[in-house]
Amino acid sequence: MPKIFINYRSGNGDHLAAALDENLRNRFGADAVFRDGRSLKPGTAYPQALLRELRRSSVLLVVIGPGWGRSPRLLESDDWVRREILVAQRLGLDIVPVVDAAAGRFLDNSELPEELAWLARHQALSYAPYTSVRDLTVIGDTLLDLVPDLVELTTPPAPAEKGGTNNSVSGGNSGTLVQGRDFSGDIGTVIKGNSGGQFHTGKGDQHVHHHNDSTQFSVDGGTFVAGSNNRAVNHRSENEPGEGRCPR
Repeated sequence: MPKIFINYRSGNGDHLAAALDENLRNRFGADAVFRDGRSLKPGTAYPQALLRELRRSSVLLVVIGPGWGRSPRLLESDDWVRREILVAQRLGLDIVPVVDAAAGRFLDNSELPEELAWLARHQALSYAPYTSVRDLTVIGDTLLDLVPDLVELTTPPAPAEKGGTNNSVSGGNSGTLVQGRDFSGDIGTVIKGNSGGQFHTGKGDQHVHHHNDSTQFSVDGGTFVAGSNNRAVNHRSENEPGEGRCPR
């Protein structure tokens, strides 16, 4: 149920109204704040909805922008800014003017319609963009004093994960995947102690010939060396595109 009703003039304080709405919702929860531009769903009959939400509220924030008190619309009986303030007064709500720094000064009762002249005697709060954090904090603290049953939202710290650390590796499904901070040893294909000759570690049929040995075998990825390996051993895959058999 809304407890804070934000009253504002479109084009003369709506940016401050939106800032108040966001800050107070973050502090007290969305259900504790009413601003028609956000709270009313499309298709809602606003006259009934506004009066209903006013009756549910405990405090009315009146956003005062530049020239707010001199607006001729305040003289019109069907002006909703005027109407909401007068209804809130009849309901006995706490009414707090929030003056935008751009307005330059607080309300002057000589500028207000007779029915609203009393509003200039209400203690006001101020808001300026360059002191917005402090000003919004003061406004929220004031509302806590005026509406004791307001409850501030609290966000508990995220609990520490138990059972160690879980890691995952993505982006590939072949070859060797290594994830870690410190490790030792060999990874992948390692050839040690090769004092002569060449090695081929690719894939495809392998044909190995020695000048004194006509031994031949075909195997996927295998290497066979017969006799003395005093000379180079050449390997060539006959399945590679554009390649023929390895010459003798």
